Amino acid sequence: MAETSRSEARIRRHERVRKHLAGTPQRPRLNVFRSLAGIYAQVIDDQAGQTLASASTIDQDLRAQMKGLKKAEQAKLVGKAVAERAVSKGIKMVVFDRGGFKYSGRIKALADGAREGGLDF
Repeated sequence: MAETSRSEARIRRHERVRKHLAGTPQRPRLNVFRSLAGIYAQVIDDQAGQTLASASTIDQDLRAQMKGLKKAEQAKLVGKAVAERAVSKGIKMVVFDRGGFKYSGRIKALADGAREGGLDF
């Protein structure tokens, strides 16, 4: 039996969680993806299959603020930005989807930033 890589294990964890977690129009899903270089967050309505708000470290609006910050601090800024964009569209409650990643480090920083920005989860 072949060993599973870290990325395959994460994808398997994410699929397992997604069986029980879906975004509705009343309470969309805040999805997080973390790469070595950046972090990406989207607020998704799964019933309509639409992204309602998004933010990332490669965002044109946020790029200037990212210079010289540690990755966890960047993640917190991304969390605040996605929360502000969601709140401006009338979204206050979300379901947090950590994407199979551990709830620590950059994922936790993004979640804290989103809570500070006004999202409730």
